[in-house]
Amino acid sequence: MTSGSSAASKVLPARDPTIGARIPVARPLIGEEERQAVVRVLESGHVVQGDQVAAFEHEFADLVDGRECVAVASGTAALQLGLLAAGIGPGDEVIVPSFTFAATANAVRLVGALPVFVDIDPSSFCLEPAAVAAAVTPSTAAIVPVHLFGHVADMDAIGRIAQRHHLLVLEDAAQAHGARRGDRPAGTFGDLAAFSFYATKNMTTGEGGLVATADKALARQIRLLRNQGMERRYEHEIVGLNARMTDLAAAIGRVQLSHLPGWNDARRSHAATLTARLDDVVQTPTVAPGTTHVFHQYTLRHDDRDRLAQHLWARGIDTAVHYPRPVHRMPAYAVGPWQDTDLPQTQRACREVLSLPVHPGLTDDDLDRIVAGVRSFGDAQ
Repeated sequence: MTSGSSAASKVLPARDPTIGARIPVARPLIGEEERQAVVRVLESGHVVQGDQVAAFEHEFADLVDGRECVAVASGTAALQLGLLAAGIGPGDEVIVPSFTFAATANAVRLVGALPVFVDIDPSSFCLEPAAVAAAVTPSTAAIVPVHLFGHVADMDAIGRIAQRHHLLVLEDAAQAHGARRGDRPAGTFGDLAAFSFYATKNMTTGEGGLVATADKALARQIRLLRNQGMERRYEHEIVGLNARMTDLAAAIGRVQLSHLPGWNDARRSHAATLTARLDDVVQTPTVAPGTTHVFHQYTLRHDDRDRLAQHLWARGIDTAVHYPRPVHRMPAYAVGPWQDTDLPQTQRACREVLSLPVHPGLTDDDLDRIVAGVRSFGDAQ
């Protein structure tokens, strides 16, 4: 789950040519190590779901306390296959946020289940447990909490709700590689967890995803589903999909995974700098006590968000709006039981949020420019 407009307005002012190079809101860090890893795979002649995928799964397991890991073609595929493996389908309701990338709800629809949209905690942007509890019905089968922007949702409270009603929990950890709540990492709270390795994530495989689970039977089912329903060639045990990860992607992922701790540290350091220097002029991100945020996005709030985005654009600073429209108000959801859904915190967030650059490639000069750009917006009012 991740995407967003590169600017908050369709009409942007001209950029000042004297202000220096553009500061992108996101920038994949792909270097010589990744290139050489890809070359080795190409020279091997084995490019699809081979030794590199197996090694990547084994190494990623260290990030999720040794859970079974199954690499797949995308984060969306990880969500969909997780739901399919768990038997979620027609007649089932699945509780999801509407303030998220559409893949979260799309995966529910793709397995034939009904997404039930609930509101968010305005501090964390993650599912509000009280709203989750209020949405449970006899048809509810699962909850999909999203660890949005790299902040782990309140999984203790959500877990208690799930246990009370015997519900599946599938964590959407697409933006939370390495994030923690208390002493537990994202991806270890639910029955399953889905990760994404899209290009702008905290680590990338170019495109790809992964499902983590402590349930060996679920893991085997996902392995079957990703590979046309077979473990052995031409022995199709179930009806499956082609959702395999390539060895090319896995080779990139193995290199990226080795850099992830340092990159996450850099994101946290940049976020701390921005918060310390901007907290008096904008509403900066909140981190819940005991939570290790990995700042996939540094998302502030401002009641004149669009003009702030234009102001920064003119100064060579890219921003993004994650997300400008609730999923349940998208055209894809125009027909369904969602039209009367009132989610005030979601709608407010869509009006106010703006993501600043926070990626590991930022320099001290970049941070100075971002801070000066935001602070100067108030001066220009």
